[in-house]
Amino acid sequence: MTTVAEEADSPYALSHLDALESEAVHVFREVAGEFERPVLLFSGGKDSILMLHLAMKAFAPAPVPFGLLHVDTGHNFPEVLAFRDRTVERHGLRLHVASVQEYIDAGKLRERPDGTRNPLQTLPLTEAIRELRFDAVFGGGRRDEEKARAKERVFSLRDEFSQWDPRRQRPELWQLYNGRHAPGEHVRVFPLSNWTELDVWQYIAREQVELPPIYFAHEREVFQRAGMWLTAGDWGGPKDGEPVEKRKVRYRTVGDMSCTGAVDSGADTLDAVIAEIAASRLTERGATRADDRMSEAAMEDRKREGYF
Repeated sequence: MTTVAEEADSPYALSHLDALESEAVHVFREVAGEFERPVLLFSGGKDSILMLHLAMKAFAPAPVPFGLLHVDTGHNFPEVLAFRDRTVERHGLRLHVASVQEYIDAGKLRERPDGTRNPLQTLPLTEAIRELRFDAVFGGGRRDEEKARAKERVFSLRDEFSQWDPRRQRPELWQLYNGRHAPGEHVRVFPLSNWTELDVWQYIAREQVELPPIYFAHEREVFQRAGMWLTAGDWGGPKDGEPVEKRKVRYRTVGDMSCTGAVDSGADTLDAVIAEIAASRLTERGATRADDRMSEAAMEDRKREGYF
């Protein structure tokens, strides 16, 4: 009988990164086979970049058989938007953009007193899904990021209002995924569910996946608010008594500039970033995302409303 140790030493055994890649590729192909109009949420952040890389692997040498969707808050980092547009042009992809600013201008949304627009993404996202008739939406959520995300299945059924009901979660034994849905409903799909932040960076290093420079240590003008280093901008910061200073920082995650904090860091290479993350005891969202600090159930509430 073969022991576990002998199986691990087998030349045919998959490394943990190969196993994660295989699972994600399987999910992409399963969705392409089950659904009519999938779309991939793509912000230009590392998790969405990784998803696109895996999708391209899943269908090579054919093109990716679905487009991209980005909910633009109007407060995104310029470096990330520039990377998004270069990526779309380089690979000849279809990009749909839902603009929070357009909803504000039309009177459908109102600015929040704190200036952050991340919670305002729900309406543009859900209306884009309905109007463009997407029946499967790939998201980059990982279970290690946050409590609400840890509850998700790989296939997450949403009702006709894009709302999530934990009682309708389906078992996923033996990687069998149930994509059945009624007209008007759709499924959120999370190919990176079982990845950790460290897995993401190790895979990016192995595959030499290009990322925006914002993820590596660089000199930047920032100011401190609620214990986080935020980038100054016309979104509403800094206020009086919040002096701007130049520091060497990097971002572990990117989103709305008003709620995404930088961390002091000298990690300007992939190896240095991996070493830094391996030593960290805080999740990337817990350390740098103000929108997740609003309450213990902040992400849970947004998920029920239809955003996550």
